[in-house]
Amino acid sequence: MARTSKKTKAATVAAVEEAASVGEVGTVAAIATGPETSAVAASGETVFIPLNKLKKHPKNARKTPHSEASIEGKAASIAAKGILQNLVVEPELDAEGQPTGFYLVSIGEGRRLAQLLRAKRKEIKKTEPIRCVIDTVNDAAEISLDENVTREDLHPADQFERFRELAEDRGWGAEEIAARFGVTAHVVKQRLRLGAVSPKLMQVYRDGGLTLDQLMAFAITADHARQEQVFAKLSYNRDPAQIRRDLTKANVPATDRRAIFIGAEAYIEAGGNIIRDLFTEDRGGFYEDAALLDRLVMEKLESIAFRVRGDEGWKWWEAHIDFPHAHGMRRVYPHPVELSAEDAADYAATQEEYDRLSSEYEGADELPDDVDQRFGELEAEIEHIDAKRHAYDLDDITRSGVFVVLDHDGGARIERGFVRPEDEKPEAEEASNGETVIDGVRVNADGEVVEDGDHGAEPDAEDEDTEEDGKPLSDILVRDLTAHRTLGLRLALGEQPDMALIAVTHALAAQTFYRGVDAHCLEIRPISASLGGHADGIEDTAAAKALADRHAGWAADMPRDVAHLWGFIVGLDHASVMALFAHCASQIVNAVKLPWERKPRVLETADKLASALTLDMTAHWTPTVRTYLGRVTKALILDAVREAVSDEAADRLASMKKQPMAEAAEQLLAGTGWLPPLMRTTPVAERESEPVEDIAAPEGGEGFPEAAE
Repeated sequence: MARTSKKTKAATVAAVEEAASVGEVGTVAAIATGPETSAVAASGETVFIPLNKLKKHPKNARKTPHSEASIEGKAASIAAKGILQNLVVEPELDAEGQPTGFYLVSIGEGRRLAQLLRAKRKEIKKTEPIRCVIDTVNDAAEISLDENVTREDLHPADQFERFRELAEDRGWGAEEIAARFGVTAHVVKQRLRLGAVSPKLMQVYRDGGLTLDQLMAFAITADHARQEQVFAKLSYNRDPAQIRRDLTKANVPATDRRAIFIGAEAYIEAGGNIIRDLFTEDRGGFYEDAALLDRLVMEKLESIAFRVRGDEGWKWWEAHIDFPHAHGMRRVYPHPVELSAEDAADYAATQEEYDRLSSEYEGADELPDDVDQRFGELEAEIEHIDAKRHAYDLDDITRSGVFVVLDHDGGARIERGFVRPEDEKPEAEEASNGETVIDGVRVNADGEVVEDGDHGAEPDAEDEDTEEDGKPLSDILVRDLTAHRTLGLRLALGEQPDMALIAVTHALAAQTFYRGVDAHCLEIRPISASLGGHADGIEDTAAAKALADRHAGWAADMPRDVAHLWGFIVGLDHASVMALFAHCASQIVNAVKLPWERKPRVLETADKLASALTLDMTAHWTPTVRTYLGRVTKALILDAVREAVSDEAADRLASMKKQPMAEAAEQLLAGTGWLPPLMRTTPVAERESEPVEDIAAPEGGEGFPEAAE
């Protein structure tokens, strides 16, 4: 062995001691000291060589570089446990065949790179001694290849279970294990989850009966019994997505409105567990206990309902997850009221400050934080005072109740002013001589009860008592005169379109916003068919909510008494009359196609109306598994994808089972604006260009306008 200086010898001895202290034990036959070495250790001897004296062997079989993740993992492992396998090296020789003092790494290049990474991070010195085995006998290219070819990787199942044992036996968390193996904590959590799969299914995976993707699908739950139950019922369809659906069909996805309403934190505090899928995008996971979630939702809704009733004084309250559309109650709405002097003054001051700030910062690209905050405060105050411009009658509040339900977007929805039949006021019936009948009791104009014998005798025949002063006209004569007046009204109304619009609007509004009143003289009977029986959940959609809000807005502006409705409508400007007329007309549109009905002209007219309105159903409806794709054939699903996306996208789905195909199609169609032909609107220009069909009148003249009587 070559002679060394005292200084070099002392350094190498210290290096050996340091290596032994971290577990790098073994028989050290020689010490490589550096470039002044005059001889090299014999082949097969173990030596410690400074890191900066090691080089990659040009004959190394691995030409594809090590990945960054691989180097990171090795560096973390070495930092925690030291180098567990020696590097195999041979001395580098110069052109004359003399040692240069450097060594070429035949086996262990990844470990060398890992130590260089640690040196770069200042975790070790560049001269860190590395335990190596000298090999000058075997061909470097062959042994490098041999190390990679003959090695058999650990079966993934063994890896998953060993990670789980580290967590259970040593109490290490995912972060600790990740640090020791150079992987992310998420990867460790995935392996721990896989290691916790039922031992029976793990053995099936070892035997090749399950793929890794299928095993990952089973890992969505830790319930071994549930895993084994689903596995036993697997048919030919072993798609991972189907396995996940079967395992979670009794659970509630985090995107469900109930989960949004309660929130993960409150649910967990109540003892609930959230199942997370670590291998796919689960959008927040699945709430395992649906019954607990429903109970929490009801408790929160009831709390809100109780508070609203207490604050506002309603007679009763009810809380429901879904709005009870078949409640059978009449609804009352708030009416305009004057602001108090104090509120009016506050409103004026707030609006003045808001206008001043708006003018001051009109051209600013970005508002200062304090100004932006002030704008928010002013807007909230204006909205608060504006809300006071409408109020319910105290009598309505004491007779009505409030529903608090869960909205479609996961918020609490408060619906006020519902009157139960038993709480309705008795209807007043008109009687002769200025009397009224309330709940069967006759009352005179002064509010006094009239006994049965107190009222005057019924008028006799037309030709007897009508000549006496003070006697009413006979029924026959009244009918005759009012018939002539009706004819006059028909003639006059037909000559004044603006007044006809007001009259029709009044007739529609009287029946749309008031209960059982005959306060109009046009024989128009608006019929508004409920859509809830035709499409499940349609009444809780955003479009239905928008329509209900529009109706409530008009109802809040209506006079309390229907007797004042005519004056209210006459007092509106033309645009407002048109808007009210349009709203009332919209309430009676019915284009539902029922299988037993044969109304082709109705549907044709509905198509023409849609074209005239330029109806865009993409704003109100999207094709999902629930609304369309899960309810049609595979052929129609593929047609939709082919039309909206591409032939290639449809071909990729063609071999899939129905359910996963529908789910994949939902993702592909999202944002494309695709609609089924039945929901599309033909532009007016295209419709006008269509040829006019010569339609012969059926027997009996059906299809042609009837002659006016």
